Amino acid sequence: MSGTMSPRQASAAVLVGLLAAVSLGLITILSVWKLKQFKYGLKINETGGAMFYGMLLGLIVRCLSFDRGVHVENMESVCSCGALNSTPYIFMVNISSHGHCYRQDLNQRCPPISTPHMDIFDLEVLFNLFLPPIIFHGAYTLNQKRFIGNLGSVLTFAFLGTIISCMTIGACVYGFTRLMVLLGRAADGDFSLTDCLLFGAIMSATDPVSVLGLLSELRVDLDLHTLLFGESVLNDAVAIVLTHAIYTYSQMGAGHTFDPPAFLHSVCYFLGVLAGSLLLGFIFTVITALLTKFTRLHESPLLETSVLFLLSWSSFLSAEASGLSGIVAMLFCGLSQARYTIHNLSSEGRTRTKQLFEVFNFLGEIFIFSYMGYVLLMFPDHVFKALFISGAFLSIFISRACNVYPLSFLLNLGRTNKIPSAYQHFMMFAGLRGAVALSLAVRDTSTEVRRTILTTTLLLVCFTIWVLGTAAEPMLRHLNIRVGVDAEENPEEDLPFERRPPTRTPPTLPAPVPSSPPSRLFHLLIWPHSYLHTVNGTRSGQLPGVMRPEGQTE
Repeated sequence: MSGTMSPRQASAAVLVGLLAAVSLGLITILSVWKLKQFKYGLKINETGGAMFYGMLLGLIVRCLSFDRGVHVENMESVCSCGALNSTPYIFMVNISSHGHCYRQDLNQRCPPISTPHMDIFDLEVLFNLFLPPIIFHGAYTLNQKRFIGNLGSVLTFAFLGTIISCMTIGACVYGFTRLMVLLGRAADGDFSLTDCLLFGAIMSATDPVSVLGLLSELRVDLDLHTLLFGESVLNDAVAIVLTHAIYTYSQMGAGHTFDPPAFLHSVCYFLGVLAGSLLLGFIFTVITALLTKFTRLHESPLLETSVLFLLSWSSFLSAEASGLSGIVAMLFCGLSQARYTIHNLSSEGRTRTKQLFEVFNFLGEIFIFSYMGYVLLMFPDHVFKALFISGAFLSIFISRACNVYPLSFLLNLGRTNKIPSAYQHFMMFAGLRGAVALSLAVRDTSTEVRRTILTTTLLLVCFTIWVLGTAAEPMLRHLNIRVGVDAEENPEEDLPFERRPPTRTPPTLPAPVPSSPPSRLFHLLIWPHSYLHTVNGTRSGQLPGVMRPEGQTE
């Protein structure tokens, strides 16, 4: 029997794999929907259910592999390709009858793998397909008026808070690695401070998909929703660029000693990638806004939705091709598209665009979290270090506390209405991790340290999704935070949140989140409106983004 598959067999294997993925998605959706029908049932969202079924599929495949006696102990004995373990773009799991490995340039091919049940998942395809719509949807659906009104608070938590979390997690984990050396569980020099900071940067990214699913399902207080979701969307950008900067520093051979030139290069890289990605995302927004303003695309909602979709995705691909961060570009593109381009779309086009990205976001969430569960059981080179994992679990709570409480205290010094302590407690509790953390951890599994980071990241994602996500509703009840809130029931919804007058609240409820007059940054974000969007039913001089009620005149 030949050691390679015929084109027909390869095509059949791909179709079977796609059918399995679709079936897994359907089972996840239907089972989670059924669980939500029980009044006193388990409160679990789609991400938790998808991860569970992914683990179940991995368990089944692993059991079948053991039954056939084809468990692979050493990946290097299966494939002699030297680039296999060094490339951050290839991931190998045991699922099909044959497999091949490809070098990073995708042009050179290693000899066929004769061992059954081997296949290759190209993670770049997975994340390039599903992550951009998830990130765009999170940014595009942010309440713009509330977001701009709370911009100072959100940016403080997203930027300064992410750096604090990275440093705190890195320091805590580094302390545990030194304890491992003292106890003889690791050799001195196995874990450098740079490795620990890299892990801190990876784990400092809270997941907007999980947070949005949690907040939307519980319909928490709108002010808390703005702070939590805005932070989770923006801190992904900081965590991604910070991870790349630390990785660049370690690649320059400065892992164990402080190298000022390498550090300066990493800082410049961080600022350059962040600024370049933001600029590139905004450029595609300008192109989309001008194209929809000066053409008659609004006469065809299908065409205008397609143009916005493709140009937005192009920002991600262009950034990746340019060596920048595609996720950061997509994030800012989504924020600016919702701020400017949306006013040029027809009402049907707005609805179609929102629904299109909502579907992609939902399906991408299911497939990525299913894949996480699958990888947790099927990755052949997991490295479980009990002390490292224990330190990581402890550090995520310590870092979240060091992030939320001090920054809330500083922000409250300039607030008329303070951030309530109940909100702070829940913000500390709701730091869920997910797809972005996995995408950062899985890019390099070439060493034992990197594989330890991947294994620990998967365990932390499972813990935060299943344990913290499930316990969120009881925590909200314990803190007396409103749930089941509808946007229409707030009479001041049209006002930016921080511009509302202070209101009295019942003693059992926390005070509203802070208010302060609009900053210069607020006005800076407003001025491009007259150039980028059409005046559809609004008079010149009216505050952009705030539509007058029908029949009201100046």
